Amino acid sequence: MKKTGIKRGWKENAQIYGMLAPNLLLFLLLSVYPIIWTCRFMFYSYGGLGTGAPAFVGLDNFKRLFTNDPVFWISVKNTFVYAAGKIGLVIPLAFFSALMLNKKTLKGAGFLRATLFLPTIMSSAVMALVFYLLFNVYNGEVNKYIMRLGLTSLPINWLGQQHAMMTVIIIGIWGGLGNYMIYFLAGLQGIPEDTYESASLDGANWWQRVWYITLPMLGPVLKMILMLSIVIAFQDMSTVMVLTEGGPVNATMIMFLYAYQFFFPIAPGSMISTQFGYGAAVSVVAAGIVGIVTVIYLVLSRKLDDIY
Repeated sequence: MKKTGIKRGWKENAQIYGMLAPNLLLFLLLSVYPIIWTCRFMFYSYGGLGTGAPAFVGLDNFKRLFTNDPVFWISVKNTFVYAAGKIGLVIPLAFFSALMLNKKTLKGAGFLRATLFLPTIMSSAVMALVFYLLFNVYNGEVNKYIMRLGLTSLPINWLGQQHAMMTVIIIGIWGGLGNYMIYFLAGLQGIPEDTYESASLDGANWWQRVWYITLPMLGPVLKMILMLSIVIAFQDMSTVMVLTEGGPVNATMIMFLYAYQFFFPIAPGSMISTQFGYGAAVSVVAAGIVGIVTVIYLVLSRKLDDIY
């Protein structure tokens, strides 16, 4: 009798295994191996090629991190500020944009959707360079317009210590708005129209329909979007790296950018030198913080099932 399912022999499944092999190999090389490498070198002192063999230092990297590295804790605070600012603004904006663009009577809805989604497919490095020019102190278009409107008499240093984090958050919102809007649109289009019609006949106004119908029925989609936004916001570093390099005076230094600089110092004249072992320790602790935040969210998100 011919075997079926998982009982079939290797020969009968050779084509399946052959198609899976390249993906599995890349996953092992690009995901599993770097994790193992990082977990190993966080117990070593190693400055890279040409600096001698790695020296085992045990928990010294972690002792330095927790007791003698104030910059790391500044980066932790900045990461939470950036994540909270971005998530707290981009999710409501994406939701209400999706509500507006979901109207069948809206002319040019397709064009508006494409326009809002366009930043999502742009390179974050290119996007950061464009915004660097726009927010330039003396030649930037942003300062030119607000000075013409009389909102300020002096140019604002948008990338200075006082405003740098706000500027980075604005750029993060602009880059992520379209992505979350598409998710919300997909969820909205799955809600039956007759549900809204019944609510309207019962006298429900627009806000009541949104609160009592739209949000509850978008519960699974909303939880997925929040999960993605948390992970992306805490890991987002390319925009900050190109725009401010973590400065000025660590005002925009975030966790994974700080870890990255120990592997690839990016700022000319930076006090940070190549230290693979310490960078690995920073990366592991940063990943642990993101993991804790994710677990807390998953626990709290269960309450959404009770509310809705």
